[in-house]
Amino acid sequence: MPRAAEAGHEGTHPGPFGIIILAGGRGSRLGGRDKPGLMVGGSTLLGSVVAAGTAAGAGQVIVVGPERPGMGGVTFVSEQPPGAGPVPALRRGLAEASPAWMAVLAADLPFLRGAHLGALRAAAEGRRGAILVDDAGQPQWLAGVWRTETLRNAAAAYEGTSMRGLLGPLRPVPVSLTPASGEPPAWLDCDTPEDLDRARGWNPGNG
Repeated sequence: MPRAAEAGHEGTHPGPFGIIILAGGRGSRLGGRDKPGLMVGGSTLLGSVVAAGTAAGAGQVIVVGPERPGMGGVTFVSEQPPGAGPVPALRRGLAEASPAWMAVLAADLPFLRGAHLGALRAAAEGRRGAILVDDAGQPQWLAGVWRTETLRNAAAAYEGTSMRGLLGPLRPVPVSLTPASGEPPAWLDCDTPEDLDRARGWNPGNG
C-alpha cells in the first residue's frame, strides 16, 4: 500500500462528490440493536455520518439500509436480500451513484467530520482512491473516497465477500489523521458495546 499521507493534507478536491453509507447490518455484536439509530453526542450514528458528508459538500447521499424519517435529501435503497453483506450493499449503492467520486462509509462513525472527508478527497486526487488508517496504520475499509467508475468495475469483477478483498487490490493511498489533543479519533466505530461505551465517553450524558 502507498505511503500514508500526513494529517492536514491540503489539495484540490478531485471533482463532483457523493457518499454511500452502508447501514443495513444486523448489529449482531450489539445484541441485534438498531446500530445506525443509536445515539452518540446528541445525534444518531447514521445522522452524524450524513452530516459529515453534507459538510464535505456531498451532492448525493445514498444510504443502503432501512428508510428513516426526518432525513431529507437522502436516497434510501436496499440490497437484495437485505442484510446480504457489505459487498452486495456497495453494489446496490453504486447502482444509484452519479458523481465521479464517492465516499464509502460505515454508518457507525460518530466522530467523522467534513474536514476528514475533505482530506480524503484531496488525497485521492490522481489516484484510484484514498482510505483512512487508524493510529496503528490499519486501513478502515469503510472510510474512504474512490473514483466511482473504478469501484463499479472492481465490484462487477469481484467474486468474494470481503471489503478488504474488493478494495485492497485498488491500492488506495492511506491517509493518517491524528486527532488533536483531547479530540476523539475519526476512525472510532461502534461495533460492540465496549466501542459504544467508549464513544459515549467522549460525550458524557448521552445514553
